[in-house]
Amino acid sequence: MPAANPFHGPNAGYLIELYERYLADPSAVDAQTRAFFAEWTPPPDDPDVAALVAATAQPTLDATRIVGAARLIRYIRELGHTAARIDPLGSPPPSDPGLEMVNHGVTKADLAQLAAEIVRGPISRAVANAADGVEQLRQVYSGSIGYETDHIQNFEEREWIRRMAESRFFFDNFDTERQRELLDRLSEVEGFERFLHKTLPGQKRFSIEGTDMAVPVIDAIIRNAAAAGTREVVIGMAHRGRLNVLAHILGKPYSSILSEFHTPDYSKDTYTGWTGDVKYHLGARKAYRESGVIEMPITMAPNPSHLEFVNPVIVGRARAAQEKRTRPGYPQRDEKESLAILVHGDAAFPGQGIVAETLNLSRLKGYHIGGAIHVILNNQIGFTTDYHDSRSTHYASDLARGFEIPIVHVNADEPEACIAAARMAWAYREKFQKDFLIDLVGYRRWGHNEGDEPEFTQPRMYEKIRNHPTVREIWARELERRGVITSNEAQRIFDEVQNRLQQAFDTVRERQRLSTTTPPVASKSSDKPKPRPSVYAKPLTPQRLIELNEALLDRPDEFTPHPKLERMLQRRRQAIHDPAGIEWAHAEALAFAAILADGTPIRLSGQDSERGTFSQRHLVLHDVMSGERFVPLHHLPQARAAFAVYNSPLSEAAVLAFEYGYSTHAPGTMVLWEAQFGDFANGAQVIIDQFIVSGRAKWGQDPALVLLLPHGYEGQGPEHSSGRLERFLQLAATDNIRVANCTTAAQYYHLLRYQAASLSGYPRPLVVLTPKSLLRNPRANSSLSDLSDETFQPVLTLGSAAPNPAEVARLVLCSGKVAVDLMASGELERAGGSVDLLRVELLYPFPEEELAALLARYTNLHEVIWMQEEPQNMGAWSYIAPRLRALLPADMPLHYVGRGESASPAEGLHSQHSIEQNRIIRTAVQGVSVIV
Repeated sequence: MPAANPFHGPNAGYLIELYERYLADPSAVDAQTRAFFAEWTPPPDDPDVAALVAATAQPTLDATRIVGAARLIRYIRELGHTAARIDPLGSPPPSDPGLEMVNHGVTKADLAQLAAEIVRGPISRAVANAADGVEQLRQVYSGSIGYETDHIQNFEEREWIRRMAESRFFFDNFDTERQRELLDRLSEVEGFERFLHKTLPGQKRFSIEGTDMAVPVIDAIIRNAAAAGTREVVIGMAHRGRLNVLAHILGKPYSSILSEFHTPDYSKDTYTGWTGDVKYHLGARKAYRESGVIEMPITMAPNPSHLEFVNPVIVGRARAAQEKRTRPGYPQRDEKESLAILVHGDAAFPGQGIVAETLNLSRLKGYHIGGAIHVILNNQIGFTTDYHDSRSTHYASDLARGFEIPIVHVNADEPEACIAAARMAWAYREKFQKDFLIDLVGYRRWGHNEGDEPEFTQPRMYEKIRNHPTVREIWARELERRGVITSNEAQRIFDEVQNRLQQAFDTVRERQRLSTTTPPVASKSSDKPKPRPSVYAKPLTPQRLIELNEALLDRPDEFTPHPKLERMLQRRRQAIHDPAGIEWAHAEALAFAAILADGTPIRLSGQDSERGTFSQRHLVLHDVMSGERFVPLHHLPQARAAFAVYNSPLSEAAVLAFEYGYSTHAPGTMVLWEAQFGDFANGAQVIIDQFIVSGRAKWGQDPALVLLLPHGYEGQGPEHSSGRLERFLQLAATDNIRVANCTTAAQYYHLLRYQAASLSGYPRPLVVLTPKSLLRNPRANSSLSDLSDETFQPVLTLGSAAPNPAEVARLVLCSGKVAVDLMASGELERAGGSVDLLRVELLYPFPEEELAALLARYTNLHEVIWMQEEPQNMGAWSYIAPRLRALLPADMPLHYVGRGESASPAEGLHSQHSIEQNRIIRTAVQGVSVIV
């Protein structure tokens, strides 16, 4: 503490505050400061300090009351939300004892006396404000908005929210024009729901009524985002209010929505598997334009009934919209490119774990989007479940507290407060690039759906709702009181909305009438599979591959990687020339380099994907001296596109959904997600089932996401053996995905390049059962010529080592790593040419033509074996058996060799595994006794 006058310059305010604390309670400051103030004499020429000393010297002032007043103000600011009137149905808030004056040792009279006695100086201003403004503070913090900020660690953020709230900054500029616009919008929102309720009674629509203000709130966020230069908005929401948002935010015509209640258009090519989806799952896209604003697209993504699982999909789409991927290195990102708005249900927000996973992504470098704005449509009930049965927290939003997200609770029947919350949400996101949450507390006018009777389980709540006016009616009365509209104007506006809806409905009915009298047109579609387009990438010459290899091994002179790792990587300089010298990860790096050289961006994420779970990849190197990172693919001279690789959080569902969303929004980018072990994909099964494999059939989307799933029986127990191949094959239909189980590094190289080449004309998700032991197994290695002279082969033979087909009596077919186990066992050599092996590398689409051509070569075949590592009720057997049978002569025996049926994928002991694995290989070659 300096000896000179401290009450000078920028430190003056801070030191005065310290002196106040010292005078009130010397123990409230540190020992050094106490010692200074004990010997210090305030300068007589400083009026603030003089007033402070004089005021505190007055015998009528009680330091206890001063401290109590300050503490009361702090409690109001921090706990005022507990007393906020946020329930439109009028239930009393819980409040908190800390909000009562008596619990702080002060009364209104005390505050008034303190204000009168202290006339100058910092302390006088604070207490005077308390005396004059405690009730105003209560109105701010315990009115129709409740602010939660005490969980935010950053002082600047807390102070900003406090300043904006207490100044009522976001209530300004709500002029009569805006007030009228709000009435118009609420008339559209309510009118739409009332028309559907009257015209289509009992049909599901998941009405927004009770949280009608959600539409104007989203309107306000979008309007502010557009004015600030945001170039795209992506919205994710579940069922409730979706039709209303589609109509009034996305501009979907009333006639289109009404027609979907009767005759949705599913007229698509039948081979593509188009099935469509229910109306309240569908998405839409609109070009937003307002005065002076460049056209801004708004997209609402489709999503299934797993309500919150669309959240990370939307965040992934927003990230894809923000990134420019045309230059080498990590993609350049501009957060103004997109805004994500996520609309949640109050029961689903705390109830579905995907929400927590998504919130955890919000500040991670590979997933950060500069903040999403969350809106909870709080019905105060989930289906039939009361809130106290569906969550362990007071508020539905409490989960967000752990991620330091500001939370504003707002009464959905208070339009101006709702708009102010929306404006604050945007402004906070714009300033701090962080998430913001609006808890829009309303109610649900009807049941969970319109055919449901809510009074069976919540009779008292629905007695209130039955007699409760709508927010449109409340707002219309308020505008009439203010003299903004006349008594008849509100009804006229509402009637005009009803007329527009009736006209749209009449148009739909006329179309239906004409469709029943017009003969149907014969379908031009065919159920027969169309030929797959040839999208193989142009082969690279050996010299080109060598150049890429050298570039991948180049390092800055000052960069010092781990010596053991550097020796391993530098071996690739010679390995590319050696026969079968290219390992799996080496081939992958060359494939990535070739894809980037072709101008296709790549994004790879997953748990430990930078290094690779099995220490095989090492796409990111670390300097052993400085810890700095170096990514060779960022410094590739041949690269013409960005490359991004990220270690993901320990999450499968949210991360896979994020990458799915990214791939749908960036169709020209090769996006890969890698599971740490293949079985970890079961943690993301909802994303696989409801989005990846069915999104094309339901919503017409064309993702090309790659799933890398380490698979193969190595004796590591049930959880780390199987990538659950059977699940993907069961989900495969109408050319919706690709499923591969490769056995060589070259095949993997060609498959990746094929996938990248297909992005522009034949995109499909690709599931690759990647190996573990094959990563370094010499029998899975490839030569330079395998990469330069070949393309991907759906079925692999033994090549030059294959026996004469005319002498083969037993043909073994299999897929993946078990084939290499068989080749390494020596059993084929001992069979003396009577047994041959075919490796099915592409399982779906089923390589029917390739297999048929190969099977025709075996003129003296006696039996066919399908061999697999997995139990009989798992793996490829159930999928492959009927397809193989269709290709074989009717009298040709088809046998299964593998593990017996089991509830668990694999043995728990390595010794048991070895015994079973050897039995499978031996039986496949030497003979079986059961014909399937």
